[in-house]
Amino acid sequence: MCGRFVQHRTPVAYAEHFGVDAAQAPLPNAPPRFNAAPTQDLMVVRRHPETGVRHLSLLRWGLVPSFSRDASGGARMINARAETVAEKPAFRAAWRARRRCIVPADGFYEWHAGPHGRQPFFIRAADGAPLAFAGVWDGWRDPATGHWLRTFTILTCAADSLLRPLHDRMPVILAPGDMADFLAEEDPRALLRPFPGDGLRLWPVSPRVNAVRNEGEDLTRPLTGAEAAAALALLAPAPDRPA
Repeated sequence: MCGRFVQHRTPVAYAEHFGVDAAQAPLPNAPPRFNAAPTQDLMVVRRHPETGVRHLSLLRWGLVPSFSRDASGGARMINARAETVAEKPAFRAAWRARRRCIVPADGFYEWHAGPHGRQPFFIRAADGAPLAFAGVWDGWRDPATGHWLRTFTILTCAADSLLRPLHDRMPVILAPGDMADFLAEEDPRALLRPFPGDGLRLWPVSPRVNAVRNEGEDLTRPLTGAEAAAALALLAPAPDRPA
């Protein structure tokens, strides 16, 4: 799954990387986030269905389907399984209407249960470039106020071997050459596959990331010394038991 990630670059940097022309689509104001969490407004790339122009927008993380009575369920809809996104009632209308998005991420966090609590690990692209999470977005109109709320969810797939010791799911990370087809094609489910582990790097980080209130670049810095060794030992395969 994906429950916490990083968006620390500027909107201009994401626009340049993801093919958004600021002259055609004004960019939002967004602070750097090293501990992005559900229900926060975060940057996503969307494609205008008529013009094909890409927009960088702020949407709330946690999808609220258009048919919802209220917005309270969004916090539980932060991920959607790639295998069923086209059939599940909460997501299928948005999927079929091509309300798909790319969620820029400079990395994400996963956890492993350790003797002293949950140990977080930071995962990023091996070359340091932004990752492109596959997502779906939807619009919900508040019947009391008429206000439109636009929200998104991140698609997940089976984890690659690198991440399997941490979790059996991982965010769908699109290859650069697949982004246009994901946004525009009628049925791009073939693109929703695990990202190769050799394209990612991971390391243990401070448990400070466990609290949403904590922010800052230090959250992504690797542990060192004995702390790092103990954390990495959690990922080692269990020794074979004697017959």
